[in-house]
Amino acid sequence: MTFTAGTTGSTATARKPSVLFVCVHNAGRSQMAAAFLTSLAGGRIEVRSAGSQPADKVNPAAVEAMAELGIDMSREIPKILTTEAVKESDVVITMGCGDECPYFPGKRYEDWVLEDPAGQGIDSVRPIRDEIRTRIEGLITELQPALHPDAQ
Repeated sequence: MTFTAGTTGSTATARKPSVLFVCVHNAGRSQMAAAFLTSLAGGRIEVRSAGSQPADKVNPAAVEAMAELGIDMSREIPKILTTEAVKESDVVITMGCGDECPYFPGKRYEDWVLEDPAGQGIDSVRPIRDEIRTRIEGLITELQPALHPDAQ
């Protein structure tokens, strides 16, 4: 699937790529990934996150780890994964939800193997956060090269 970074001319033809991050509880990994993509892409990529079995609240250690980098996730709420969210997304990135994620032909799927931060303290969540950031930076480069200052 090809995405354009936006060109001069009609905005009707330039469409933002959309990414859906999915993990089981939508409380840690997928929330951090969505927050990073929202922050780093500057509104040029549509971002969604959801969980196959959403938790009651976002993991406080994940909120704290992101706050250390100036990203506020304190108002985020875990959301249930819907078929519509998958259908409306160009890229679906799963993080440990396995077969519970619906599959639609024509979508780009990636499975990011990341440690689950559930029940872990801030010292254990930081490396997970940093790995997610690295992957998000790569994803931005793939989807919208003009957004990434190092891409040429």
